[in-house]
Formats: sequence, C-alpha cells, structure tokens
Amino acid sequence: MTYIMNWLSKAAIPGLIAIILIFGVVKKTPVFDTFIEGAKEGLYTTIKILPVIVGIMLGINVLNASGALDMIVSLLKPIASLFGIPEQVLPMAILRPISGSASLGLLSRQLKEYGPDTQIGRILSVMMGSTETIFYTITVYYGAVGVKKTRYTLWVSLIAGLAGFISAILVCRIL
Repeated sequence: MTYIMNWLSKAAIPGLIAIILIFGVVKKTPVFDTFIEGAKEGLYTTIKILPVIVGIMLGINVLNASGALDMIVSLLKPIASLFGIPEQVLPMAILRPISGSASLGLLSRQLKEYGPDTQIGRILSVMMGSTETIFYTITVYYGAVGVKKTRYTLWVSLIAGLAGFISAILVCRIL
C-alpha cells in the first residue's frame, strides 16, 4: 500500500498536467497560448498587490520587534485562563489571521519548544490547519479585483477564525 501511495503522490502533478493538455487538445484550445495569457495576468496581479503585501510584512515585523505582540498576549492572558485556554497558543491566535509565514515560523518555534505530541503542540497544529490568514487573503483577493469596500467579509472571516481557534482547543481536549 505504501508503494502505491508513493507512486500516486509522485504521479499526481504530471498526471494533472497531462489531463489538462489532453482536455485542451480535445476541446481545440490553444493550450500554450492560454497558459502564456494566464501567466501575464498572474504577473500583473502580483505587481498590483505587491505594495499591500510589503505593508503587511512590515507591520508584522514591527509588531514582533516592538514587543507589541507580547503586550497583547499579556493583556489576553487573564481572559484565556478564565476559559482554560493555554496562554502558549495566544501568539498563534493573534498572528494567524495576519500572516501565514509568520504563523508558520511561530508554529515551528513552538513545536520545537513544546513538542508536537503535547497538548499545546496539537492545538497549535490543528489551529494552523483549520484557520486562515484572513487579512492577507482579503487583501490579496479583493486587491486583485479592485474591491475597495469589503462589507461584511472581514467580520464574518474574523468570526470564522475565532470559531476555528475555539474548535481547535475543544477538539484537541476531547480527542
């Protein structure tokens, strides 16, 4: 079974590319021209959202370097302890909605410190997999299409992120 799974994982991307090429030929679509056009659009989108991404990265670095993240965590500790939330997961709860790379770096550092098979390690891992980088995603997707007013997207996304955070804690406690 392991051999089959290894083979399937190695063949997945080339197989998908082959399926796309075959489908394009059957539909008589100029596959290469379509690919080049998509690459041009992707490059344009990247250039268009680059200033926002740089701003987010700068803000995260300032948050970490200034000690503001530690201040926010210390302010949230009493509330977290009231609900039985381990204080070690609070930095992830704060960073995860802002940046995937910062939260991944934090996850790596915390897993080295606490271990992946501890309660904290499990909560952090489940939280990382069940929540989204809300601000980054909204910025990239809405910025790419030129949407200025996000209406309820931010609030609904923050509520969903909070639900993922709470669910990660509850599921890890139950299991």
